[in-house]
Amino acid sequence: MNNMGGKKIFRKLQNYFSFWNVALLLFLVLSAVFIIYPFGKMFLQSFTTAKEEGFTLANYTTFFQKKYYYTALINSLKICIVVTVITTALGVPLAYIGTRYNLYFKRVINIMIVLSMLSPPFIGAYSWITLLGRSGVITKFLASIGIDIGSIYGFKGIILVFVLKLFPLVYLYVSGALSSIDSSLEEASESLGVSGIKRLMKVTFPVIMPTILSAALMVFMTALADFGTPRLIGEGYNVLPVIIYKEFLNEVATNPSFASALSVIITIISALVLLLQKAIVDRKSYNMSALRPPAPVELPVGKKILATAAVFIVAFLSIVPQITVVVMSFLKTRGPLFVRGFSLESYRNIISKLSTNIRNTFTFSILAIALIIIIGLLGSYLIVRRKSKITTFLDILLMFPYVIPGSVIGICLIVAFNTGPLVLTGTMWIIVISYSIRKLPYTMRSSVGILYQIDHSVEEASISLGVPPMKTFFKTTAILMLPGLLSGAVLSFVANINELSSTIILYTGKTSTISVAIFNAVNNDAFGNAAALATILTFSTVISLVIFNKISGGKSVV
Repeated sequence: MNNMGGKKIFRKLQNYFSFWNVALLLFLVLSAVFIIYPFGKMFLQSFTTAKEEGFTLANYTTFFQKKYYYTALINSLKICIVVTVITTALGVPLAYIGTRYNLYFKRVINIMIVLSMLSPPFIGAYSWITLLGRSGVITKFLASIGIDIGSIYGFKGIILVFVLKLFPLVYLYVSGALSSIDSSLEEASESLGVSGIKRLMKVTFPVIMPTILSAALMVFMTALADFGTPRLIGEGYNVLPVIIYKEFLNEVATNPSFASALSVIITIISALVLLLQKAIVDRKSYNMSALRPPAPVELPVGKKILATAAVFIVAFLSIVPQITVVVMSFLKTRGPLFVRGFSLESYRNIISKLSTNIRNTFTFSILAIALIIIIGLLGSYLIVRRKSKITTFLDILLMFPYVIPGSVIGICLIVAFNTGPLVLTGTMWIIVISYSIRKLPYTMRSSVGILYQIDHSVEEASISLGVPPMKTFFKTTAILMLPGLLSGAVLSFVANINELSSTIILYTGKTSTISVAIFNAVNNDAFGNAAALATILTFSTVISLVIFNKISGGKSVV
């Protein structure tokens, strides 16, 4: 009896400490240490000041009493709303044209759109300054023929950069949704006399409304979180991420408690926008299987040229920043000026002076991707195959940083790990952690998606043949998950090498990256160096997209 009782206890302990239970416990501990604790500590710090002891609302009172601060919030919201409206109004019809009609150069258009989407917005700001700034190429040419286009700086410059950078998000999301509509639905509406524009407004667009709202949310969040664009092209048009940066890293006197309060405010706004979007989508959502996806319509030559021109022109404008920096990187420079002739001087400069930044960028991103792949592989399995209230909570925790601005995540990590038993501030690991938690959702979503497509019977068959569950996972399920897992990992890698918002808060002289070097080069008028570094990022993105295309079998980025 004692032996039998001992075996039962051993089996219970074995089940309790199974691989997946240990993995779940480990993920919860890591989430508590690197997500809950940093955000919690930042939240608590927002209620303290250096001048007063104990709990105080002084930081929030200051924010709402001083026009300088609350105007920055109003400016941020104004930019986000205007950009979201324009990109949606532009992206939805262009996506419809690009999806439903056979256009010329369709593959080239899609490549331009994807490439423009995956490049950092601050490169767009820098490029448009070189083209339309006070001494810009286009500005000078137009001035020589008597045309004054005014200043690109401030509100309209920020809007220009964001619209051309972010409309691809709407285009790609909506294109995917339009391709998944069963054509029988639209055919049925036409048989009932609902056709043309009326059919679009009453049938097609309502069906894809959840996707349109998701794309609009992505645009809003990206515009709200971006630091580099308004910092470079805003010229005094203050927005909240820039104010947070100034308060946290002010050269005169830093104010981390006030910066924490600002971070809490922008986090609350992000969460409210996300909840609003989810409430609208949950109230009116449609599901369907694309048994007969609509075939592209062949237009008459004249209409086909006009339709192609409409999509191509906008796609080309969105890729202009990348073309600009590549060309400029090979121009000769004299100080801050570009002169006639081509040269590799800028590349020689960055290799001799900024090789550490280049090495850091790829080292940090590769280390972060290694962590992301492990967490994405195991975490997605826990969320999909071992569903419970705990794994649902874990899913929310891992996705939470996705809607939080990078600068806020940077501040959270510094506040949490500047003192105490685990000091990470100033090390490479704090940047690696930042990259991992902020970009993990790309890989998590793609892994979860592909795992839902893998039938349970595959694992059951393996186990029934005597292969232990854990061995089945690593030898069967994980292999089947690899295409989705690696596709998401490539996108996470692209996002990491282009990351600026969190890095600008976390870096030191030894841990500076390419994005930081570009930002500093532009501020110091070293435009040749900035162009060469931006070109390296652009070509790294292109190579990553080629890898993504091979892994995913040519499927869309979103």
